[in-house]
Amino acid sequence: MKTNYKIQGTPNSPVLMFSNSLGADLTMWDDLVPHLLPYFRVLQYDTRGHGQSELTDGPYTIEMLGKDVIDLLDQLKIDKVYFCGLSMGGMIGQYLGIHHPNRLHKLIISNTDAKIGTAEGWKDRIKTINEQGMQAIVDGTMEKWFTKAFHSTHPYRIAEMREIFLANRIVGYTACCAALGAADFREDIKKISVETLIITGDEDEVTNVEQAKALQKEIAGAQLKVFNARHLPSTELPAYYAETLIDFIVGEDGFDRGMHVRRTVLGSAHVDRANGNKNEFNTDFQEFISQYAWGEIWTRPGLSKHTRSLITLSMLVPLNKKAEFKMHVRAAFNNGVTIAEIKEVILQSGIYCGLPAANDAMHSAEEVFEELGLEYKE
Repeated sequence: MKTNYKIQGTPNSPVLMFSNSLGADLTMWDDLVPHLLPYFRVLQYDTRGHGQSELTDGPYTIEMLGKDVIDLLDQLKIDKVYFCGLSMGGMIGQYLGIHHPNRLHKLIISNTDAKIGTAEGWKDRIKTINEQGMQAIVDGTMEKWFTKAFHSTHPYRIAEMREIFLANRIVGYTACCAALGAADFREDIKKISVETLIITGDEDEVTNVEQAKALQKEIAGAQLKVFNARHLPSTELPAYYAETLIDFIVGEDGFDRGMHVRRTVLGSAHVDRANGNKNEFNTDFQEFISQYAWGEIWTRPGLSKHTRSLITLSMLVPLNKKAEFKMHVRAAFNNGVTIAEIKEVILQSGIYCGLPAANDAMHSAEEVFEELGLEYKE
């Protein structure tokens, strides 16, 4: 099975994987991504039969769709992820939590239930679509997905999601409807042991707050977050949704967030050494760095970590702080910077900051390359 996917972010960051709802595709998560990239590599994929993923004959099962996730992770050589699935994606998340907890750090299941709807209701929908096409249910779907207020204030986004829905291939959509009609995790949901967050909308008529509370009772230690939204809060409130995920996975405290990003950039070994050297004199300074430099500046979504690394190196050249410069050369590789880009930064800095400083920076960079066993090749 060929799965269409998109992965963004720096190589040293943990992976946060997103699974789309029935009738949507991987782009439903796009508005969240800038807020999440300071913390994670973001992996989006199209569920089988949706978007650009392969269309195979139906019916499908949630087990089949869950195994597609495992196959994709194996293909990408990713051992564990934070997994967030909405509606159908939430059922896929439940399957993974029950059968593959070893592949999950934490689990977020959004606007979903252990059993969604009835088998008869899904059969009726399949019949309607086979006879009348996706157009027959698009208006009702948009009403279920988004609040009236969002329809009024974001008509362009409604139009985009409407086009995505209408572009669905009938065979793939109805095959997933069959999977949802057959899926029932009510007996198994209590087996989920991985730390879980449940999200729903207070106006969601598809999977309501009461159903979310019932899930919370069944999953040991599960947290619940209720949004002022309908069935697609991730699209309706992307910044708040992203913040909720960061709170759950990383922490609400600026220091915790800073330490998370600091580790992804500098590496855990460096951060552990710095923390191991803390004493009464330097502890406040170490915490200041984590709280403000890493927790407030490096977490801002306006620039990628890759770009921040290049800017940091260019500013450190004229400061001529060799230890700090070498530390950020090492860190740059964690942010996806290449040797060629480091060379260009030093050359550019030589013109505007002075050749002696650039010369020292060039030697310092070469020392790091040698330490890491790296060789520059055109």
